[in-house]
Amino acid sequence: MTGRRQLQDKVIDRTHTHALGLNLRHLRAFTAVAAAGSIARAADEQLFRVASGVTRSISELEGALGRPLFDRGPRGMALNSYGDLVLLRARRIEREFEDARAQLVARGGIGASADVHSLFASILNGRRLAVIASLVEKRNMPAVAREFGITQPAISSALKDLEGGLGVALLERRTRGLVPTPAGEIVAFHFKRVLAELRHIGPDIAASEGMLQGSVNVGALPLGRTQILPQAIASLLARHPGLHVATVESPYDALAASLRSGDIDFILGALRSSADARDLQQEALFEDRISVIARAGHPLARAARVDFDALRQATWALSRQGTPSRELLERFFSAAREAPPVPAVETGDLAVLRGLLLESDMLTAISAHQLRHEIRNASLVVLDFPLDETRREIGLTQRLGAFPSPGARALMQEIRAVVARSPDFRAKPANRRR
Repeated sequence: MTGRRQLQDKVIDRTHTHALGLNLRHLRAFTAVAAAGSIARAADEQLFRVASGVTRSISELEGALGRPLFDRGPRGMALNSYGDLVLLRARRIEREFEDARAQLVARGGIGASADVHSLFASILNGRRLAVIASLVEKRNMPAVAREFGITQPAISSALKDLEGGLGVALLERRTRGLVPTPAGEIVAFHFKRVLAELRHIGPDIAASEGMLQGSVNVGALPLGRTQILPQAIASLLARHPGLHVATVESPYDALAASLRSGDIDFILGALRSSADARDLQQEALFEDRISVIARAGHPLARAARVDFDALRQATWALSRQGTPSRELLERFFSAAREAPPVPAVETGDLAVLRGLLLESDMLTAISAHQLRHEIRNASLVVLDFPLDETRREIGLTQRLGAFPSPGARALMQEIRAVVARSPDFRAKPANRRR
């Protein structure tokens, strides 16, 4: 293992350990002291705990983060710059718990007067959050026990404590295994968002000291994978080797769900309509259109004119029904009052598509950027049949109201820079929209 890789693994392990180990009760004590300006007032007026216990909570939180969070003086305690960073995340965590409480109340599972801090008092730290969220997602207790290196009785105990505090079941045992209740889905969704905020605390502090570290999770749609994302990642990691980047390749709907739950930081790829992205923030970076592509020796590559009749007689390999490029192609043919191509092959795998084009006379219709290398070395060619009406916006998608980690913000800025300096993209002015 190289020294750089070892460094990355140490940073990732440390960030992950901090996130799972942070005590939520300590964070609650921290926000109360920050608001009250003193441990005594926070203990008496908000936390209803003895002052010595609150003092211990603050000390243990500062010890876990390795930084002081307050300037202590005769008049009380004032947040320092590190404390300001932690407070931002702590307040976002409290809002997630409050949103979870409100949704549980709306579903009739708990009473409207329930206190959010009491409800989640049994969730002591990020590790328990992760265990419950994973259990709802995997629906398999042995698998979760192996994932976290704990016993099944320990998981059952944590689940029982939480269900007892909420007064509502989160999982039901059925013949085929565990099935989440609606309350379980709500709790897991917001627990994942809380975990994302916890993960960002360490990187926030490191960035304030001039270091980028932690993990960035990117939802990568096909168009950005060939050129934009690799260039941006390579450039960023050359300057900040302490960062770790993970890409997730899934259909848009799956990526959007992961974005909403906090599992990924942003998506790079084709933007969607406002109706499909009401709770998302989209930023257009450039315009793209699909092209008809074939191997260099294809008969149509030498044709003086490519028309609809020639395309109808060809054999096609297309992306699956419902994907943006397929819908754009079919819309183009419909507008021209022509029957769209009927594919012999449907695939979402670029390697399969590339092989089919190189080894046969099949045609495809996708963005030329996705086959950039083959077009540049002239093994594939774009046929002279422009599809100008298939233009679409390509860009970044974030969760509305999210506050990304410093690493995620840096990678998004690097992506913008790659697009801005490349002549391959039809650049657009900065355009952020919901």
